Amino acid sequence: MTSRHSKAFLVFGLIGTAAIGLTACSAGSTPEATSSSSMEIGSVDLKAAGCPATISIQTDWNPEAEHGSLYEMLDPSAVTVDTDAKTVSGPLMAGGEYTGVDLEVRAGGPAIGFQSVPAQMYTDDTITLGYVYSDEAVQNSVAQPTVGVFAPLDKTPTMIMWDPATYPDVDTIEDLGKTDAFVRYFGGSAYMEYLIGSGLLKQEQTDGGYDGTPANFVAAGGKDAQQGYASAEPYIYENEVSAWMKPVKYQLINDAGWEIYPVVVSARTEDMEDLKPCLAALVPVMQQADVDYYSDPSTANGLILDLVEQYDTGWVYSQGVADYSVETQKELGLVGNGSDEVVGNFDMDRLQKFVDLATPIYEGIGSAPTEGLTADDIATNEFIDDSIGFTK
Repeated sequence: MTSRHSKAFLVFGLIGTAAIGLTACSAGSTPEATSSSSMEIGSVDLKAAGCPATISIQTDWNPEAEHGSLYEMLDPSAVTVDTDAKTVSGPLMAGGEYTGVDLEVRAGGPAIGFQSVPAQMYTDDTITLGYVYSDEAVQNSVAQPTVGVFAPLDKTPTMIMWDPATYPDVDTIEDLGKTDAFVRYFGGSAYMEYLIGSGLLKQEQTDGGYDGTPANFVAAGGKDAQQGYASAEPYIYENEVSAWMKPVKYQLINDAGWEIYPVVVSARTEDMEDLKPCLAALVPVMQQADVDYYSDPSTANGLILDLVEQYDTGWVYSQGVADYSVETQKELGLVGNGSDEVVGNFDMDRLQKFVDLATPIYEGIGSAPTEGLTADDIATNEFIDDSIGFTK
């Protein structure tokens, strides 16, 4: 499974972004911009809570709006960018106040050779936390076990999309399965095993050779369907893919029954005991950053766009996509309080239902999870502050 939950390059055209004065550096340098020794610690003291001097978080892809709450904890005027390592670091902020430690955000995908986040976490022990999808947590529970402590998104944006002009009567993935459309996806994606095994799609109509570009979709003239992110591709195809420039229709795989938590902030299972004091103080900061980002994403999105340009991995990300992503995440309930009034927590019954659903699928493809695996093995609400959530 590649990073960003099996999403590869999408290069649609050039974008322009306004530089916001970030400091670029080579690996190993320590510019004055990141010095926090003279900063006064505010009401949240992560240093006193026992957090590492630098909390390093490995993401699953290039900077994007789905990661917005993470970049919300950085002040763009006080960060250092390592364009070689594809990292950004600076004082970790909570409500505009310094917390006593620094935050390093590491890009994933091409920056780590498209390796999965759990694999990267178990390769590099300087990573404190990483973005792990809950299906990855199940699949890797034997060799690379992780525990999720905060879920910034409540549903995965992963979807199957199709041309509504070619298939006017198709409203769901199940409807699509009754047509002769080929459905392209990244090979190795367990959700496709679920869609096929549950009868929603036919084996013979699926193609695991999707390369992340629009070429085959466009060439098929609307006859083929493919996977994507509901918070990106519908806008991109209608507004930025010059050979298409019209709407697509889609259904979330969540709404077809694959109800995972994406980009879950997770720790190596073996590190949980030592990290507990830190996580008790840090997770509420992350919860509030999630609320703050979706209330006003402009500053964090400015940082995201500039990082994409500086990292220069081939990934193209425009202001239009970022704006669309934020609004679509809210509209579709990808971000929100879930079934209660709290942001970032796990519905453990929902997660256990998923573990029960996914376990035989992974056994069938030779990636059997830990015997007797439960939701409590891969996620915890121990550090969640129940008073923090989105207002209605």
